[in-house]
Amino acid sequence: MSISRTVIISCAGMGNRLGLGATKALVEIEGKPLIVRHLEMLKDEKDIRIVVGYQSQKVIHLVRQYRNDVTFVFNHDYRTTGTGASVALASRYANEFILSLDGDILVHPDDMNTVLAHPNEFIGGSIVETDDPWMLQTYEEKGKEFVCAFSKNDGKWEWNGITQMKSVKVQHGNGHVFQLIEPYLPIPFLKLRTKEIDTINDYERATAWVRSGFRQ
Repeated sequence: MSISRTVIISCAGMGNRLGLGATKALVEIEGKPLIVRHLEMLKDEKDIRIVVGYQSQKVIHLVRQYRNDVTFVFNHDYRTTGTGASVALASRYANEFILSLDGDILVHPDDMNTVLAHPNEFIGGSIVETDDPWMLQTYEEKGKEFVCAFSKNDGKWEWNGITQMKSVKVQHGNGHVFQLIEPYLPIPFLKLRTKEIDTINDYERATAWVRSGFRQ
């Protein structure tokens, strides 16, 4: 059963820590840009909004080679704002749910199918392995796991920037996406196999993952 959903992909940042001179959505893993990998897995989604800022015209040009029905939202303050501001901008007049994805992440194809089939709110997390993670603190209740806090110092899982929320909850704010959803904790946790790409070490791990056929 499909839900009323808007997909928002945040691609406005400059990717300074990665040091490749490109916004991370344009970074290629095994010859394919990250944003194209997203679009291929989201081929059946009807309402996709991509937030652009740094190198916006390059992102738009590339995306339009694959889909011409994507909505582009400009975050003109991309140098001073985070992904929370991007999602808030793109959430106006959205469908009932918003699925928020970062442009700098690889998702296991099977797990993306799990995400797209999910009928309600969740916060996604993965095993802790990036160089500079935000972490999720969780608890279990009646056989289900819930996220109760985000932390820079301690947590069971790594926050990977993937969340599905009612759109009315994320239409205002700045900072990071997790700061938009913190007031609504606890929220069900969804374990996902992902690789976030913030640094060269992250990039090398992601490349190796793709080469291995997403074995993890």
